[in-house]
Amino acid sequence: MKKQLALYCHWPYCLSKCPYCDFYSMPCRSWDEAAFLKRYRAEIEALPAKREITSIFFGGGTPSLMPLTLTEGILNAVYTRFSVAQDVEISMEANPDAIDQEKMMVFKKLGINRLSLGVQALSDEALHFLGRRHTAETARRRIKEASAVFDIVSIDLMYARPGQTVRMWEAELKEALSFNLPHYSLYQLTIEDKTPFARRSLTMPDDETARDLFLRTINQMDRAGVPLYEVSNFARPGFECRHNQAYWRSQDYAGIGPSAHGRIGLTATENPRDVAAWLAGERFETELTPLEKEEERLLMGLRQREGIDATGISPTAVQSVLQKGWIVRKGNRICPTNEGLLMLNSLILDLWPQDPA
Repeated sequence: MKKQLALYCHWPYCLSKCPYCDFYSMPCRSWDEAAFLKRYRAEIEALPAKREITSIFFGGGTPSLMPLTLTEGILNAVYTRFSVAQDVEISMEANPDAIDQEKMMVFKKLGINRLSLGVQALSDEALHFLGRRHTAETARRRIKEASAVFDIVSIDLMYARPGQTVRMWEAELKEALSFNLPHYSLYQLTIEDKTPFARRSLTMPDDETARDLFLRTINQMDRAGVPLYEVSNFARPGFECRHNQAYWRSQDYAGIGPSAHGRIGLTATENPRDVAAWLAGERFETELTPLEKEEERLLMGLRQREGIDATGISPTAVQSVLQKGWIVRKGNRICPTNEGLLMLNSLILDLWPQDPA
């Protein structure tokens, strides 16, 4: 049986750069499609062939802006190089102003079966603050159009925004749930270094309000039958994002495109955050130690409701966080409670593996 592999493809261009975004992306400009396809193909050809692709994720940037011929060329290269699972999950990120239903139908014909819409908010005032180009009405229309084309549609929303009350967020979330989608990615707004928001004097919700927002989000989603399965992701049972689960479960994944990362066994790869350097073939590769791999397993796995296998983790440390109410035991697995997710950084530090040397 072939080993499984998840594949991430990064597209670096957007219509405009949002003030909160720290991903490698930039406003659209001209690009050489032939050069991009040649480089994507070269990266695909360099991957170990005896693998079965279980998921493909087009992220960015705004990959729905990618020329359709380029999207098709990348998928053709993947299917030529690899065995692809019959039930492969192929996700495409899109912004409401960078896609329409006609383009959605073309994506579906290419094999894309999961659309992730970067809605971010359902009020024009909030969208303006977040630097988004679309209106709330455009977002609503795109959600309905996407639901008519794809079986799996996810939307991103940001909460814990300046000035947002618990009641405002609950109303916005109620509207989002009215679309009856199978998946929701709900993020607390964080101010990342070197972003435009970091240079502004923003009054963010205090810790108590942020905590209340998080817990009420979990409760409201639970009541709607869309439970939390990762700290910022909620899905109806069976509709969890398989690709992202590969990251959180420390499974093998490959990354192609500028700034993309990969992990295959103990080999970590990283592409430069620069299109010209990436097109020139620059790529960084390092070998992780078993301890570093275990640290990554802890960092990623404890984000999930399903938690991680406790094998190799100090029983004393496990007992300590059990007593704090941050985890529960399920057989040999340790799973974060709501309190544990709120205290995730502290939880991870308390369980951090020690170098035996």
